[in-house]
Amino acid sequence: MSTIVAISTAPGVGGIGIIRMSGEESFEILEKIFKPKRKEKIENIKGYSIKYGNIIDGNQIIDEVLVSYFKSPKSYTTENMCEINSHGGLIMMNKILELCIKNGAILAEPGEFTKRAFLNGRIDLSQAEAVVDIINSKTDKELKVSVNQLEGNLSRTIKQIRDSIISIMADIEATIDYPEYDIEEVTNFRILENLKEVRKKLDRLELSFENGKILKEGINTAIIGRPNAGKSSLLNLLLNEERAIVTDIEGTTRDTIEEFISIKGIPLKIIDTAGIRDTDDVVEKIGVKKAKEIAEKSDIVIGIFDISKKINSEDLEILEILKNKNSLILLNKIDLVDQVDITQFENIESPIIKMSTKLGIGLEELYKEIEKMFKFDQICNDGELVITNNRHKYIIKSAKNDLDKCVQTINDGMPIDIISTYLKQILEELGKITGESVTDDVIKEIFSKFCLGK
Repeated sequence: MSTIVAISTAPGVGGIGIIRMSGEESFEILEKIFKPKRKEKIENIKGYSIKYGNIIDGNQIIDEVLVSYFKSPKSYTTENMCEINSHGGLIMMNKILELCIKNGAILAEPGEFTKRAFLNGRIDLSQAEAVVDIINSKTDKELKVSVNQLEGNLSRTIKQIRDSIISIMADIEATIDYPEYDIEEVTNFRILENLKEVRKKLDRLELSFENGKILKEGINTAIIGRPNAGKSSLLNLLLNEERAIVTDIEGTTRDTIEEFISIKGIPLKIIDTAGIRDTDDVVEKIGVKKAKEIAEKSDIVIGIFDISKKINSEDLEILEILKNKNSLILLNKIDLVDQVDITQFENIESPIIKMSTKLGIGLEELYKEIEKMFKFDQICNDGELVITNNRHKYIIKSAKNDLDKCVQTINDGMPIDIISTYLKQILEELGKITGESVTDDVIKEIFSKFCLGK
C-alpha cells in the first residue's frame, strides 16, 4: 500500500500541530525532510521514541519539531508510522504536509489510518466505528460507552454468540454424518435450548439500543409556550449564556434554536421554538407551525406558562399539545406574583414546576423531573455494554428474524439440514458487525464519516 500522510490536529491556530504518516516508505520520506540534532540509522531508532530536530526543504529550515517513531507492527496501523509535532497554524502544517507529498507520500482519505488498522487486523470493524464515536462524544457517559466498544467488549459478545451458533451447527453436522444413530429428536431439543440462550443475548443487545440512542443523539426536548412566556429565558438559563434574544416584544423568536446540555452525563437537545399564537405575520406563522411539528416529534415537551397572566385560549391550545406526551409544565415568573394559583392546571397529569427563569428558581426541580422521566440512574452503568450504532441495531434485528425462522423450521419438523441454512445466515449477519462478512461498499461508507488524519 502507498505511504499516506495527513494533518491530524483540528484546523485553526494552536500551539502544536501533528502531521501523521504511515506506510512502508514513511521513514525514507521522513529522512529526506527531517534533520535530527543527533543523527542515527533508522534501524537503530527504537519504536515509541521521539527525536528532536528540524524540518528542512533543501538547505532551508522550515520548523523546529519533535518526531515520534512507531515501527511495524507495533503502531496504530501496524505499518511504519511517524508523527511530526510542529508548531501549530495552517501555514506551517500545510508546508510540512506538502513536503511529505513532494517526497513520495500521498494525501490520506478520511479515516484511512483507522481503515488500515482494520484491514491489517489490529482492530475489528466495531472497534473502528468506536473511534469516531469517541471523537464525537458529547458527554462522559457516551465517551465511556465508546471506549468500552473500542476495548472490544462488543466484539467479544458477538464472538460468544457466533461460537454458540457454530457449536449448534456442529451438532447438526454430527446428526447428518451419522444417520444410523436416531439422535435427531435429541439434537432438535438441544438446538432449541441453545437458540433460546442466543435469543436472550441478542434481545439484550437490541434493548440496550434505546439507552444507546439517548446517549448518542440526546433527548429531544422542545420548549413551547405563548409569546413572552419565558421560553428563550429558559433556554439561556439552561445554557448559562445569552444564547437567545430576550425582549418584551412578542414574536421575537421566529425560527428554532437548538443547543445541547448535559444532565448527569445524559445529553439533552434543547429546542426553543416560536411562541404559539394566532398571527397574520407570514414568517411568524411558519414558525408557529414548525413549533407544533417539533413538539409532536420530541421526546419531552416543556410547556411554559406566564403565571402572572390569566390563562387564555393560546395556553389551552398548548395544554392540548402536552396531552399524552412526556411533558412538563413550568409556571414561570413566580417572582411577579404573591401567590401561585395552580388550580387551572390541576387536571393535567404532567408534573408542575413553579419557576422563575429570571432568578433561576426551579431549575434543580426541572432537572430532577427529567431524570425521573427517563430513569437516568439506569442508563449505562459502568462497564455495561450498550449499542449506540444504528447499523448494529439493524444487523441484530435481522439476525433475530433469521433465528425465529430457524426455530419455526424445527417446530414444523423440517429436515435438520435445512436449519443450517438459517444458522449460516445468522453467522453472516453478525459477522457484518465485526467486519468478517461485510462488503467493500459498507467499509467505504463507514470510513467516509471519519475526519482526515484519523
